[in-house]
Amino acid sequence: MRIFVFLLSLLFLASCETKVNQKNTSFETVFETSKGFDTAVYDEVIDFYIKLSKNFSEINVQTIGQTDSGQPLHLVTFNSEGDFNYQKLRDDKTILLINNGIHPGESDGIDATMMLFRDLAQKKISHPKNVVVVTIPVYNVGGMLNRNSTTRANQNGPSAYGFRGNAQNYDLNRDFIKVDSKNARSFTEIFHLVKPDIFIDNHVSNGADYQYTLTHLFTQHNKLGGDLGKYLHTKLMPELETKLEASNWDITPYVNVFNRPPETGFSQFMDSPRYSTGYTTLWNTLGMMVETHMLKPYKKRVEGTYELMNQMILIAEKEHEKIKNLRRQVEEKTINLNSYNLNWQIDTTKTTTLSFKGFEVDTIISEVTGFKRLKYDKTRPFTKATKYANYFTPIDTVEVPAAYVVKKSWHKVLDLLTLNQIDYFELDKDTLLNLESYKISNYSTRKSAYEGHYLHYNTTISKSQQNIHLTRGDIIVPTNQIGIRYLLETLEPQAPDSFFNWNFFDTILQQKEGFSPYVFEDAALELLNENPALRDDFLLKKEKDKEFSENWYAQLDYIFKNSAFYESAHMQYPIYRILKGSTAELILVD
Repeated sequence: MRIFVFLLSLLFLASCETKVNQKNTSFETVFETSKGFDTAVYDEVIDFYIKLSKNFSEINVQTIGQTDSGQPLHLVTFNSEGDFNYQKLRDDKTILLINNGIHPGESDGIDATMMLFRDLAQKKISHPKNVVVVTIPVYNVGGMLNRNSTTRANQNGPSAYGFRGNAQNYDLNRDFIKVDSKNARSFTEIFHLVKPDIFIDNHVSNGADYQYTLTHLFTQHNKLGGDLGKYLHTKLMPELETKLEASNWDITPYVNVFNRPPETGFSQFMDSPRYSTGYTTLWNTLGMMVETHMLKPYKKRVEGTYELMNQMILIAEKEHEKIKNLRRQVEEKTINLNSYNLNWQIDTTKTTTLSFKGFEVDTIISEVTGFKRLKYDKTRPFTKATKYANYFTPIDTVEVPAAYVVKKSWHKVLDLLTLNQIDYFELDKDTLLNLESYKISNYSTRKSAYEGHYLHYNTTISKSQQNIHLTRGDIIVPTNQIGIRYLLETLEPQAPDSFFNWNFFDTILQQKEGFSPYVFEDAALELLNENPALRDDFLLKKEKDKEFSENWYAQLDYIFKNSAFYESAHMQYPIYRILKGSTAELILVD
């Protein structure tokens, strides 16, 4: 009996010691101990979350995927119930995913999220029951390890920080569609594991000067579209602004202005799928970037980021059922789309008027260049009615096919479809199908390198119906699935961030076979004599096109390209479309 009592005493003392140790454990961040001047280094961030997870059952830390730096990505989850099975959680709870350090020189979110998770665990702030908060503590690990104090030339703190480019010098906020980096590949895995309802990517802005510490950059509501776009524009965004104002944090839309005063008017930034919120929106996630103002003190920027995330959690808790139901309804409608809009531009017929809080600006002569420059005067603040262009309209609309056909040889395309959990099936035998085919009619290409590519734009296509020989193993990709918007944005070549525009198919742009002019002269004459229609078109072109009539090679090339000698693969887009209602659609039910 004495031994039993003694053992119980030891267990009681051990339990007390554990509680005392937890109570005495310091969970102060580097940001706090430095009085708001410093940001944590990479190891300090990860160690902080590991320590939290060891002391609080509501927090879990796991490693998922690799980065170009050789270090893994970490995923940290807060759930008040201590359950971290995402497949179960996403059915019942609203999930908020926070991404930090995509540009590690913009470290505000890294420090703010550390404090947020600690305060959630310690119940210093409201403990959500219906919201699970998930974070990637540092996304651009390689950039964070490349620490310096100079590359953010215009930024007011912290004392040292990471670099914008990752370990391969990619700007990761341009890599979500093309996936050149291991970081982006791991993010894709995380995104489809978590399947967030709301996504926040924390940044720091540059450009004009104004009174606000906080600005927001929500995904463009017209592009998001439907009931979800309306909810974001008329409910979620205004409520966040109102709650922050009540907490003494003014916020305005991201000021997309650089070399002129913002009160002259500015427009919303269009987040195409290369950007984080443009990518997450393809799965109907409500996305936003936080853009704190670079000229404000670091301490204030971090505190503002913290408060914005806290208020978003409170909104998600209150709107939990609304958000879940709305996203389910939108997903059901989206998979049955008949048309889809691409290439958005500002709608000049609609604007929003902001009560914008800025600073008066003077135009003075630069002491450096001798030319005119802007100088903001912080002693002369103002509030002015300012036009904000935040309505967009599409330039192009495409008919949604029943399915796409991808030849098995295009390995990177198939790899990315698999990575993004796109459903498809392989043909089990050779088949002849009548499909819609695209030829690339025209395109422009950037003259300078952009994120490892020479990006195409202004792409146009011509359409035709062709009987296409498909072989066993070629891929059929139905569009009636959750990833339909991803398919349309990547496989329609005229989309701004299509795989074509990102150079995935550049081999089709190079003609592989040609002709020797002195030999082809006789063949060209024979072709004209045997084909009256070709001869008439050729003579008419010579008559109406002076430049053509004076260019002997262009004339021979014209005949060559309108003959059987010309290779069919040149400019032939290698993704085909099965139109709804066509005979080929039967393959989807066979």
